[in-house]
Amino acid sequence: MDDLRQLFQVMTRRFGFLNKNCCTAGGCDISLVQSHILYEISRQRRPSMQQVAETLGTDITTFSRQIQSLIKMNLVKKTPDPEDRRVSLLSLTPEGNYVTETIDQQMKLYLEEVFSHMNAFEKETVIRSIQLLNESMAKSGKCCTTPLG
Repeated sequence: MDDLRQLFQVMTRRFGFLNKNCCTAGGCDISLVQSHILYEISRQRRPSMQQVAETLGTDITTFSRQIQSLIKMNLVKKTPDPEDRRVSLLSLTPEGNYVTETIDQQMKLYLEEVFSHMNAFEKETVIRSIQLLNESMAKSGKCCTTPLG
């Protein structure tokens, strides 16, 4: 258990989580945060800004800046909710859909390549372990905060 932090540090580096840009798609350099935002907008049906910010555990001010940059890149569209004009709904533009699908495809190919070095039992063990870790993290009182925060 002493090397547990090191295991997570190495996995984070190898996954590219520390890179300024996680991927390039459709001529756009996309940061990891932007990639997560695009994924959540595509996964949820016309979510509000608040819904996506809460899902990602991000404060609304920081999130709002990220949305503005995605709007400038013509990847996201923000429209007032017809039932409550104080609420902004988010959707992907056609370019945003293309970028999101490209990132999904890149991640799928990367993970297929990573798992190709494992047999079926090892792959199943890793996937089940990640599911178990995610479930345990969700039960932790420290979820969605930094260890020091």
